[in-house]
Amino acid sequence: MTDRIDLDLKDTNAGCACCATPASTEAPAATSAAVTEDVLVDGMTCSHCVSSVTEELTAIDGVQNVTVDLNAGGTSRVTIHSAAPIDSDAVKAGVEEAGYTLAGSPA
Repeated sequence: MTDRIDLDLKDTNAGCACCATPASTEAPAATSAAVTEDVLVDGMTCSHCVSSVTEELTAIDGVQNVTVDLNAGGTSRVTIHSAAPIDSDAVKAGVEEAGYTLAGSPA
């Protein structure tokens, strides 16, 4: 397979070669989720980090979609879309399983 799928997980300010490309101007796909929860995550630096956190969080029952506003090397905002509220312990466990830590409360 030679076709590449762009997951739109790039950060133009990232310090690594895999993410330092021009940002896409496309808006993320709409979701039918009724509940949106933001959490702050420390330590993510590139699209692989985003992918790891997204994979762990979407594995939680009820999570329909996860979007990440990557702040390479700082605190990133992770938005969890679900049909019902998600247990905060499950979110924390998912983030930690991916190798990162939750930061303070989102503003």
